[in-house]
Order: sequence, then structure tokens, then C-alpha cells
Amino acid sequence: MSTLLIHHPQYAWLQDLGLREDNEGVFNGSWGGRGEVITTYCPANNEPIARVRQASMKDYEETIGKAKKAWNIWADIPAPKRGEIVRKIGDALREKIQLLGRLVSLEMGKILVEGIGEVQEYVDVCDYAAGLSRMIGGPTLPSERPGHALMEQWNPLGLVGIITAFNFPVAVFGWNNAIALITGNVCLWKGAPTTSLVSIAVTKIIAKVLEDNLLPGAICSLTCGGADMGTAMARDERVNLLSFTGSTQVGKQVALMVQERFGKSLLELGGNNAIIAFEDADLSLVLPSALFAAVGTAGQRCTTVRRLFLHESIHDEVVDRLKNAYSQIRVGNPWDLPSTTARPSLWLKVSSFSDTGWSLSHSCDCSEDAQEDSDFPGINDRFEYSSAYSPVIKPLTKSRYIHLSRIEN
Repeated sequence: MSTLLIHHPQYAWLQDLGLREDNEGVFNGSWGGRGEVITTYCPANNEPIARVRQASMKDYEETIGKAKKAWNIWADIPAPKRGEIVRKIGDALREKIQLLGRLVSLEMGKILVEGIGEVQEYVDVCDYAAGLSRMIGGPTLPSERPGHALMEQWNPLGLVGIITAFNFPVAVFGWNNAIALITGNVCLWKGAPTTSLVSIAVTKIIAKVLEDNLLPGAICSLTCGGADMGTAMARDERVNLLSFTGSTQVGKQVALMVQERFGKSLLELGGNNAIIAFEDADLSLVLPSALFAAVGTAGQRCTTVRRLFLHESIHDEVVDRLKNAYSQIRVGNPWDLPSTTARPSLWLKVSSFSDTGWSLSHSCDCSEDAQEDSDFPGINDRFEYSSAYSPVIKPLTKSRYIHLSRIEN
């Protein structure tokens, strides 16, 4: 039997999403791909799922050309009619929401309920965009010329490039795609290579809607690829707006490349978030908030909490209760509903402060208490929170709220 999961009976549902052993990673009205062949893996068990042939630069050039031609057709369609197409895309996603959610869980690693919830976010924004398509207005202003008035009208930009990260392989594309479509733009999507199957499955659903409505498939194009593909999009003047979701480090590079050509960009970048708890904090809110904020989505979110700033009077109690909470996390199969996370490690930095200054907590290892599912040997069950043995800010007085805000940001 093939070692690819797609051929195992328990994963036969992947074929219901149009996936197979070898998948083409380029769509511009037709499927193809002449680039490198990669294999996608399930992060929970390190097993290969299927193979994807990525886009070459020649594929990219062809796709850009077809997308630009499709824009001439799409932009002329009235906004409410475009909204109707987006509504149909949302309906098509609803029909496949369970399967797509399972695929997100399989390829990205978040628990099943979050995988399904992520697809629901795309569905929800399709509903929102469909309504918005009938409300795109502009002010009418008086003119100094007799018999004249000034009217403001919003016009499409053209081609919107969308580069998404692995942690939200459906929702982030959906937020960009639905709004871009109703405003008369066409889209070119480059998803993360590690979640290429999600990108292909979603594009197949959209392509079917476009085909059924006699519209060019290149309205929603796809080029699977790596950093070279993202760089090409960032530097390409034909990409009228580039939306990038990813790390702050890469986001800075993208911003510079787009700005170099005086282009437009949207950046949603990684964070380094903290929760600040003072001496009068309600610990019944602090503990579950901190735990879910760190563990939710397998700890892979731009809003994931990485640090706790605790007043010295509550520090020890919070640490003890947090250790107890982490000991109850079941690490294992992300499709098993009682499971919380399947990611290998989470780091939470805990610091304490007083009214007059800072003191840092000792390093504490919770890994002995973390539970491991032996059926998933690819998982590292090491859960830790730690802090450095050095001060992080000068002594604080009455202005500590302002100083904490500055540290956090």
C-alpha cells in the first residue's frame, strides 16, 4: 500500500475535495504546474499526505496575464451581481465545511473544531461581502458651478495578490478574497507551501462556482510556490495591491519591495503579545484567558500570548495554577475532540512586578506533567514557560501602567 495518507481508507474523504496523489498547484482558468514537486505532511504524525507540483516562473507570468484579462470582464459586472457570485462561493464552502475543516486539521495541525471554525469565517465574510456589495457608496457634494454636483465613486484597483501563512490557510485568504471580489478586483493567491492541499481544495470549490456562472476562472487564480513566488508578487507592478500575512521579519522585506515600486500593501504580521495582571485581577478570568490564548490554534496565531506580566502578590499562585492547567492538556490527535493541541511546544514567559520595581520569575519546566499520545510519536510534548534572569525595565512608580503598555507594544 502507498505510504501517502490519501490512499489510506480512513483518508478517502480527501478525494471528495478533488485531491489525489499528485496535484497541480497552478490555476488560472485551467490546472497545471511546471515547478518543483513537494510533498505535504501531517504535522501530528509526520506522515506524507500527497504531492503538489508548484508553479514555475513561466506559470506565474501566464497566470498574471490571464488574471489581467479576466479583470476586464469582472470589473464591468455590477457590484450587486459580483456580490451574488461571492454569496454562491460561500454556499459552496458551506457544503464542504466539514471536509475542509478536516483538511485544515490534517495539514496544519489545529484541532478539528478550530479547522471547521476557520472555514466558517470564510463563509461568514462571504455573507458580509454579499450585503456590502449593495452598499458601496460615495458622497455627493455641491459644486461651485451652476447646475453641477460632485460625485465620489470607488473604482477597483485591479489585481490583488494574496500571500497567506500556514496557521490560517483558509480564513485569511477568505477575508481578502471576498472583499476584493465584490469591489471589482481579481485575486492571485499564494498560500504557504506546507498547506498547499488546502489552497488547492479551496480553489477547486471557487473555480466550480465561476465555471457554473460562465465566468473566467482566472478571476481567482492560484500559484503554489515558495519564497521566489512571493518575491515575484511583491516586486511586480502588475500586482496593484499585495496582502501579506506572515512573520514581522518577512513582512518588513515585503513592505520594502512593494514600496520600492510605490505599490500598495496590506500587512498582517506576527505578534509578541502579553497579558498584564495586577494585584486586583480576577484569577478566574486570568487563568483560562492565558491558557487558551497560549494553547488555542496550537499556539500558532498572531494574537497568541507569549508572556505574562504578573504583580508579585499573585505571581506564585498564578504560576502554580498555570502549571496545573498545562498538566491537563492532552497532546495528540488533532481530530480527537478532547484533544487541545497537537503542536510540539509552547513557550510562555512569566514576569512579576511590584509597585516600585520588577523581579523576574525563575524558569520552570512543565514538561513532566504534559500528556503525550503514544499514537503520535512525531509530537514533542515539551511545554515550558521561562524568563531571563535580568531586569526588563527600570523601577516603576505611579506611571507603571504607561510603562507596561510600552513594554507590551
